[in-house]
Amino acid sequence: MLQNVNFQKKDAIATIELHRPQKKNSLNADLRRELEECLKELADDRNVRVAIITGGEEIFCAGADISEIQESTSAESAYKHSREFQILCDQIERLPQPVVAAVSGYALGGGCELALACDFRIASTTAKFGLPEIKIGAFPGGGGTQRLPRLIGASKAKELIFTGEPITAEEALALGLVMKVVPKERLLEEAKNFAAKLVALPRLALQASKNLINRGLEMELNSGLELEARSFGTLAMSHDLQEGTRAFLEKRKPNFTGD
Repeated sequence: MLQNVNFQKKDAIATIELHRPQKKNSLNADLRRELEECLKELADDRNVRVAIITGGEEIFCAGADISEIQESTSAESAYKHSREFQILCDQIERLPQPVVAAVSGYALGGGCELALACDFRIASTTAKFGLPEIKIGAFPGGGGTQRLPRLIGASKAKELIFTGEPITAEEALALGLVMKVVPKERLLEEAKNFAAKLVALPRLALQASKNLINRGLEMELNSGLELEARSFGTLAMSHDLQEGTRAFLEKRKPNFTGD
Protein backbone atom coordinates (compact mmCIF):
# COMPACT_ATOMS: atom_id res chain seq x y z
CA MET A 1 0.00 0.00 0.00
CA LEU A 2 1.32 3.42 -0.99
CA GLN A 3 1.75 5.80 1.96
CA ASN A 4 4.03 8.51 0.56
CA VAL A 5 2.60 8.77 -2.96
CA ASN A 6 -0.87 9.48 -4.35
CA PHE A 7 -1.17 7.53 -7.60
CA GLN A 8 -4.12 7.61 -9.98
CA LYS A 9 -4.93 6.94 -13.61
CA LYS A 10 -7.68 8.70 -15.53
CA ASP A 11 -8.33 9.30 -19.24
CA ALA A 12 -4.98 7.69 -20.23
CA ILE A 13 -3.08 10.08 -17.91
CA ALA A 14 -1.32 8.86 -14.76
CA THR A 15 -0.68 11.33 -11.94
CA ILE A 16 1.99 10.63 -9.34
CA GLU A 17 1.84 13.07 -6.43
CA LEU A 18 4.61 13.02 -3.84
CA HIS A 19 2.87 13.05 -0.46
CA ARG A 20 5.22 13.43 2.45
CA PRO A 21 4.17 16.93 3.54
CA GLN A 22 5.60 16.70 7.06
CA LYS A 23 9.07 16.37 5.47
CA LYS A 24 8.49 18.70 2.50
CA ASN A 25 8.27 15.68 0.18
CA SER A 26 11.94 14.87 0.78
CA LEU A 27 13.02 11.66 -0.93
CA ASN A 28 13.69 9.11 1.78
CA ALA A 29 14.05 5.39 1.04
CA ASP A 30 10.33 4.67 1.47
CA LEU A 31 9.23 7.42 -0.91
CA ARG A 32 11.82 6.38 -3.49
CA ARG A 33 10.67 2.75 -3.28
CA GLU A 34 7.02 3.74 -3.78
CA LEU A 35 7.95 5.94 -6.73
CA GLU A 36 9.81 3.03 -8.29
CA GLU A 37 6.73 0.80 -7.86
CA CYS A 38 4.56 3.35 -9.68
CA LEU A 39 7.09 3.77 -12.48
CA LYS A 40 7.41 0.01 -13.00
CA GLU A 41 3.63 -0.28 -13.26
CA LEU A 42 3.47 2.56 -15.78
CA ALA A 43 6.23 1.08 -17.95
CA ASP A 44 4.04 -1.97 -18.59
CA ASP A 45 0.72 -0.13 -19.00
CA ARG A 46 0.04 0.72 -22.63
CA ASN A 47 -3.29 2.29 -21.67
CA VAL A 48 -1.47 5.12 -19.93
CA ARG A 49 -0.23 7.53 -22.56
CA VAL A 50 1.26 10.34 -20.42
CA ALA A 51 2.46 10.64 -16.82
CA ILE A 52 2.48 13.70 -14.57
CA ILE A 53 4.72 13.97 -11.50
CA THR A 54 3.87 16.66 -8.95
CA GLY A 55 4.17 17.52 -5.31
CA GLY A 56 0.97 19.51 -5.05
CA GLU A 57 0.46 23.27 -4.93
CA GLU A 58 2.84 24.15 -2.07
CA ILE A 59 6.09 22.24 -2.62
CA PHE A 60 7.43 19.87 -5.25
CA CYS A 61 10.31 18.23 -3.38
CA ALA A 62 12.90 19.58 -0.95
CA GLY A 63 15.44 16.99 -2.08
CA ALA A 64 17.10 14.02 -0.45
CA ASP A 65 16.51 13.17 3.18
CA ILE A 66 19.75 14.58 4.64
CA SER A 67 19.65 12.20 7.60
CA GLU A 68 20.12 9.28 5.20
CA ILE A 69 23.16 10.90 3.61
CA GLN A 70 24.67 11.43 7.06
CA GLU A 71 24.25 7.72 7.75
CA SER A 72 26.67 6.83 4.94
CA THR A 73 29.65 5.28 6.70
CA SER A 74 31.91 4.51 3.74
CA ALA A 75 32.66 5.56 0.18
CA GLU A 76 30.84 2.44 -1.02
CA SER A 77 27.64 3.24 0.89
CA ALA A 78 27.70 6.83 -0.40
CA TYR A 79 28.21 5.49 -3.94
CA LYS A 80 25.19 3.20 -3.56
CA HIS A 81 23.08 6.09 -2.25
CA SER A 82 23.99 8.16 -5.31
CA ARG A 83 23.26 5.28 -7.68
CA GLU A 84 19.85 4.71 -6.11
CA PHE A 85 18.89 8.28 -6.94
CA GLN A 86 20.34 8.00 -10.44
CA ILE A 87 18.46 4.76 -11.12
CA LEU A 88 15.18 6.36 -9.99
CA CYS A 89 15.73 9.28 -12.36
CA ASP A 90 16.73 6.87 -15.13
CA GLN A 91 13.41 5.06 -14.65
CA ILE A 92 11.57 8.31 -15.27
CA GLU A 93 13.66 9.19 -18.30
CA ARG A 94 13.24 5.71 -19.81
CA LEU A 95 9.50 5.43 -19.40
CA PRO A 96 7.92 4.88 -22.82
CA GLN A 97 5.37 7.58 -22.01
CA PRO A 98 6.15 11.31 -22.03
CA VAL A 99 6.48 12.59 -18.44
CA VAL A 100 5.47 16.09 -17.32
CA ALA A 101 6.75 17.58 -14.06
CA ALA A 102 4.24 20.00 -12.52
CA VAL A 103 6.40 22.03 -10.14
CA SER A 104 5.19 24.39 -7.44
CA GLY A 105 7.26 25.72 -4.57
CA TYR A 106 10.75 24.38 -3.99
CA ALA A 107 12.36 21.80 -6.26
CA LEU A 108 15.76 21.47 -4.63
CA GLY A 109 18.59 18.95 -4.83
CA GLY A 110 17.12 15.54 -5.55
CA GLY A 111 13.77 17.21 -6.21
CA CYS A 112 15.31 19.31 -8.97
CA GLU A 113 17.03 16.21 -10.35
CA LEU A 114 13.68 14.42 -10.36
CA ALA A 115 12.20 17.24 -12.45
CA LEU A 116 15.23 17.24 -14.79
CA ALA A 117 14.58 13.57 -15.60
CA CYS A 118 11.09 14.42 -16.89
CA ASP A 119 10.49 15.30 -20.54
CA PHE A 120 8.70 18.57 -19.75
CA ARG A 121 8.50 20.92 -16.78
CA ILE A 122 5.58 23.25 -16.13
CA ALA A 123 6.12 25.58 -13.17
CA SER A 124 3.89 27.68 -10.98
CA THR A 125 4.86 31.28 -10.26
CA THR A 126 5.96 30.13 -6.80
CA ALA A 127 8.41 27.52 -8.08
CA LYS A 128 12.10 27.72 -7.25
CA PHE A 129 14.71 25.38 -8.70
CA GLY A 130 18.09 24.79 -7.13
CA LEU A 131 20.96 22.38 -6.52
CA PRO A 132 22.28 23.55 -3.13
CA GLU A 133 24.47 20.51 -2.35
CA ILE A 134 27.67 22.60 -2.54
CA LYS A 135 26.58 24.28 0.69
CA ILE A 136 26.98 21.04 2.64
CA GLY A 137 30.23 20.12 0.94
CA ALA A 138 28.72 17.93 -1.77
CA PHE A 139 27.47 18.14 -5.34
CA PRO A 140 24.24 16.89 -6.99
CA GLY A 141 24.78 13.14 -7.20
CA GLY A 142 21.42 12.04 -8.60
CA GLY A 143 22.14 13.10 -12.17
CA GLY A 144 22.26 16.87 -11.75
CA THR A 145 25.83 17.35 -12.98
CA GLN A 146 24.95 15.42 -16.16
CA ARG A 147 21.36 16.37 -17.04
CA LEU A 148 21.43 20.09 -16.20
CA PRO A 149 24.29 21.04 -18.59
CA ARG A 150 22.67 18.98 -21.35
CA LEU A 151 19.50 21.00 -20.84
CA ILE A 152 20.74 24.58 -20.31
CA GLY A 153 24.42 24.47 -21.30
CA ALA A 154 27.59 23.98 -19.28
CA SER A 155 28.17 27.61 -18.26
CA LYS A 156 24.77 28.22 -16.65
CA ALA A 157 24.78 24.74 -15.13
CA LYS A 158 28.13 25.48 -13.49
CA GLU A 159 26.75 28.74 -12.13
CA LEU A 160 23.78 27.02 -10.51
CA ILE A 161 25.77 24.06 -9.18
CA PHE A 162 28.85 26.01 -8.02
CA THR A 163 26.85 28.71 -6.18
CA GLY A 164 24.02 26.51 -4.97
CA GLU A 165 21.64 29.47 -5.33
CA PRO A 166 18.02 28.77 -6.38
CA ILE A 167 16.37 30.45 -9.35
CA THR A 168 12.77 31.57 -9.80
CA ALA A 169 10.26 30.10 -12.22
CA GLU A 170 10.70 33.04 -14.60
CA GLU A 171 14.49 32.64 -14.56
CA ALA A 172 14.04 28.92 -15.23
CA LEU A 173 11.76 29.76 -18.15
CA ALA A 174 14.36 32.12 -19.64
CA LEU A 175 16.99 29.36 -19.39
CA GLY A 176 14.75 26.78 -21.07
CA LEU A 177 14.56 24.74 -17.88
CA VAL A 178 10.74 24.97 -17.89
CA MET A 179 8.31 25.28 -20.80
CA LYS A 180 5.62 27.38 -19.11
CA VAL A 181 4.90 29.35 -15.92
CA VAL A 182 1.34 29.57 -14.59
CA PRO A 183 -0.43 30.57 -11.34
CA LYS A 184 -0.18 27.77 -8.79
CA GLU A 185 -3.95 27.23 -8.66
CA ARG A 186 -3.86 26.41 -12.39
CA LEU A 187 -0.72 24.28 -12.34
CA LEU A 188 -2.25 20.80 -12.40
CA GLU A 189 -4.95 21.90 -14.85
CA GLU A 190 -2.28 23.21 -17.26
CA ALA A 191 -0.26 20.01 -16.89
CA LYS A 192 -3.34 17.88 -17.61
CA ASN A 193 -4.31 20.03 -20.60
CA PHE A 194 -0.86 19.59 -22.09
CA ALA A 195 -0.95 15.87 -21.31
CA ALA A 196 -4.30 15.59 -23.08
CA LYS A 197 -2.73 17.00 -26.26
CA LEU A 198 -0.09 14.28 -26.12
CA VAL A 199 -2.69 11.58 -25.42
CA ALA A 200 -4.39 12.43 -28.73
CA LEU A 201 -1.19 11.75 -30.69
CA PRO A 202 -0.03 8.32 -31.97
CA ARG A 203 1.50 6.34 -29.11
CA LEU A 204 4.22 4.51 -31.03
CA ALA A 205 5.50 7.63 -32.79
CA LEU A 206 5.72 9.50 -29.48
CA GLN A 207 7.49 6.57 -27.83
CA ALA A 208 9.98 6.27 -30.69
CA SER A 209 10.63 10.02 -30.72
CA LYS A 210 11.36 10.08 -27.00
CA ASN A 211 13.72 7.13 -27.28
CA LEU A 212 15.55 8.57 -30.30
CA ILE A 213 16.10 11.97 -28.73
CA ASN A 214 17.31 10.55 -25.41
CA ARG A 215 19.59 7.92 -26.94
CA GLY A 216 20.77 10.22 -29.72
CA LEU A 217 22.23 12.65 -27.18
CA GLU A 218 24.59 9.86 -26.11
CA MET A 219 25.76 9.05 -29.68
CA GLU A 220 27.79 10.67 -32.40
CA LEU A 221 25.67 11.96 -35.29
CA ASN A 222 26.08 9.12 -37.81
CA SER A 223 25.08 6.47 -35.25
CA GLY A 224 22.09 8.54 -34.22
CA LEU A 225 20.98 8.92 -37.85
CA GLU A 226 21.29 5.17 -38.40
CA LEU A 227 19.17 4.51 -35.30
CA GLU A 228 16.60 7.03 -36.53
CA ALA A 229 16.33 5.37 -39.95
CA ARG A 230 16.02 1.88 -38.43
CA SER A 231 13.33 3.09 -36.05
CA PHE A 232 11.47 4.73 -38.93
CA GLY A 233 11.53 1.46 -40.83
CA THR A 234 9.99 -0.35 -37.88
CA LEU A 235 7.37 2.36 -37.35
CA ALA A 236 6.37 2.23 -41.03
CA MET A 237 4.86 -1.21 -40.40
CA SER A 238 2.55 0.13 -37.67
CA HIS A 239 -1.18 0.61 -38.06
CA ASP A 240 -0.96 4.22 -36.94
CA LEU A 241 1.54 5.39 -39.55
CA GLN A 242 -0.34 3.63 -42.32
CA GLU A 243 -3.63 5.04 -41.03
CA GLY A 244 -2.09 8.51 -40.72
CA THR A 245 -0.85 8.56 -44.31
CA ARG A 246 -4.19 7.23 -45.63
CA ALA A 247 -6.11 9.84 -43.64
CA PHE A 248 -3.87 12.60 -44.98
CA LEU A 249 -4.42 11.53 -48.58
CA GLU A 250 -8.16 11.10 -47.99
CA LYS A 251 -8.37 14.48 -46.22
CA ARG A 252 -9.91 13.09 -43.03
CA LYS A 253 -9.03 12.83 -39.36
CA PRO A 254 -6.88 9.76 -38.59
CA ASN A 255 -8.09 7.08 -36.19
CA PHE A 256 -5.00 6.23 -34.17
CA THR A 257 -5.20 3.06 -32.07
CA GLY A 258 -1.69 2.90 -30.62
CA ASP A 259 -0.79 -0.13 -32.76
